[in-house]
Amino acid sequence: MQRQKIVINGERLRNQLELFANYGRTENNGVTRLSLSQEDHAVRNYFCDCCKELGMSIAVDDMGCIYATLEGIEQQPSILLGSHLDTVKKGGRFDGVLGVAAGLEVVRTLVENNIKPRVPITIVNFTNEEGARFEPSMMASGVLSGKFEKSVMLKKMDTAGITFEEALQATGYAGEAKNRLKEATAFLELHIEQGPILEKENITIGVVECVVGMVCYEIEVTGESNHAGTTPMGMRKDALFATNNLISEICQRLGAIDDELVYTIGRVNVFPNIHTVIPNKVVFTLEARHKNPDMISSVEEVIQGLPQSIAKADCEVKAVKLWDRDTVWFDKDTCNALEQSAESLGYSHKRMVSGAGHDAQFIASLVPTAMLFVPSVNGKSHCEEELTAWEDCEKGVNVLLDTILALLAN
Repeated sequence: MQRQKIVINGERLRNQLELFANYGRTENNGVTRLSLSQEDHAVRNYFCDCCKELGMSIAVDDMGCIYATLEGIEQQPSILLGSHLDTVKKGGRFDGVLGVAAGLEVVRTLVENNIKPRVPITIVNFTNEEGARFEPSMMASGVLSGKFEKSVMLKKMDTAGITFEEALQATGYAGEAKNRLKEATAFLELHIEQGPILEKENITIGVVECVVGMVCYEIEVTGESNHAGTTPMGMRKDALFATNNLISEICQRLGAIDDELVYTIGRVNVFPNIHTVIPNKVVFTLEARHKNPDMISSVEEVIQGLPQSIAKADCEVKAVKLWDRDTVWFDKDTCNALEQSAESLGYSHKRMVSGAGHDAQFIASLVPTAMLFVPSVNGKSHCEEELTAWEDCEKGVNVLLDTILALLAN
């Protein structure tokens, strides 16, 4: 088919995003729409209604993922668009939902321009990407890609003791395994950056090459409790003071590995956590992320090279790996297509990596996959202050549309 240069309706996209935000909107203009909650159930129904109005067929798989398909001229694998509709507690209006709203706007633009695509266009809503109600994150895409065992995921419970399976059944969105995503021409996921780089560099479009690898350890420092007022400083086995010195050493050594390495001590538990008692144990997590596996290996060398005891404090040290993941590289041809579309539209752009996890990283093992980022104001996400300029949202969807038209023309 002849490739056409058309653009989306930015005002309609904005209205669509605000309508989605009404399902779980918070007092501070954020959104709480936990997976398979009443709010999620309602927004799923609304999404399906929007798709049916466009003449799309609806299918649901056994993990509750929704696939809305616009028929193509040829019976070929679909071009897949989408993301997720669930949010964290008091999250934002753009995380995940932008990818779904983008799919709707692309299809609306095709329909109003009387363009019947050569191959089908499918919008997907993946279930429980956030993992805010049922852990882990990216649960459904993980099952689809064989990374997670379905039987194990169905038993996952929320804080109220409700299992994922029970919540899924209650929504009526427990579909059939035969409807699962198995193949596609390509999967394109538009997402907010959730970081500060694009805004800081005044760039509109990020073409995401990969989701970086990471490793997470739990480190335990054990000392001895005693009275906080009667034990001389030189006779203490203070696990917290020892940990403080250990963390300083770790950060110094990790900081020397590579400028692109990011590392976080996200959880610290101190025992017995009483102000009159010298701490006898500290347990903390250390995670690090980088696209190069050699850099991750260097991190592990640092952790595994920690002393088993801290002589000055007379405390023991133990490090245990909790989990890791490899870097997932996206399809080069699909990345190139996104970059060419951004270039042809005159939008500033750059290649970049994602430090956060996304459904696309699991789907990449099934179909050719790539991601687009648009800027996050002040780099904020997973909070009510999350914001992406409407103009940037519009430009991101225009790149998506232009890329799809290019794929359809080939």
